Amino acid sequence: MIDVTKRTPLWYHGGVASALAACCTHPLDLLKVHLQTQESARMRGTQIAVNIVRTQGVLALYNGLSASVGRQLSYSTTRFAFYDMMKPIVVKDGNPTMLQKMVIASCGGFFGGIVGTPCDMVNVRMQNDIKLPKELRRNYKHVFDGLYQVLTKEGFLTLFNGVGMASLRAVLITNGQIAFYDQIKEMLLRTSYFDDTISTHFTTSFMAGAIATGMTQPVDVMKTRLMNAKPGEYRNVWHCVMETGKHGPLSYFKGFVPAFIRLGPQTILIWIFKEQLRMKYGKDPK
Repeated sequence: MIDVTKRTPLWYHGGVASALAACCTHPLDLLKVHLQTQESARMRGTQIAVNIVRTQGVLALYNGLSASVGRQLSYSTTRFAFYDMMKPIVVKDGNPTMLQKMVIASCGGFFGGIVGTPCDMVNVRMQNDIKLPKELRRNYKHVFDGLYQVLTKEGFLTLFNGVGMASLRAVLITNGQIAFYDQIKEMLLRTSYFDDTISTHFTTSFMAGAIATGMTQPVDVMKTRLMNAKPGEYRNVWHCVMETGKHGPLSYFKGFVPAFIRLGPQTILIWIFKEQLRMKYGKDPK
């Protein structure tokens, strides 16, 4: 009888799991974007949520969902596929060291950040649209409409606004979500208290989500501001950093609580979905 815990994931499992998780946590992602794009701390996350539901309806909390799913299918598929495929190549026998895991995760995150930036930018714009006056809204119908409008009206390079920050964030979050998850799970399974079960996946992913949030929040704020910026608003990344800092050091951590509330459950869901896909549909050991 085949031991399903020995199965390895297929290249697309990470992207599918991430897309499923995004469908569950999208409202939290939307609130995070609204908090990060405020010029001053005028409203809390709960106040923003209540205001959106009261003025726009419950479905407004899912603005940009198609772009969020599109981003995960491009960004997360790339980073997970790179990690899962490169790990056995880098270390043919035994387990890679933590440093090796971080190097592989960093490369996967970097490539994933570049690939996912166009959908990520459209996602940020669609989420931010509902707080703008009607005459200033972009009104993208869905992710493909958003990509087409940006491409035809603003040019190809605009699709990659904030790509530097997006890639840096992707490197950090991939280390937190994947490399640290892999290492923590490996350490837990060495003890006599944990097996390769859903409770272990939950515990490990919760810790990985906390680490990922702490590593990425300042970069996430910069990325969101750059992607949502009007033409010419920021001269470069450093200008964005300086302008944000004028509102105080805590401005780099705007939306930290909803970011953790979102990234924690998202990381947990990604890994629970991904581990289930691995054990049910993964590649059997030779």
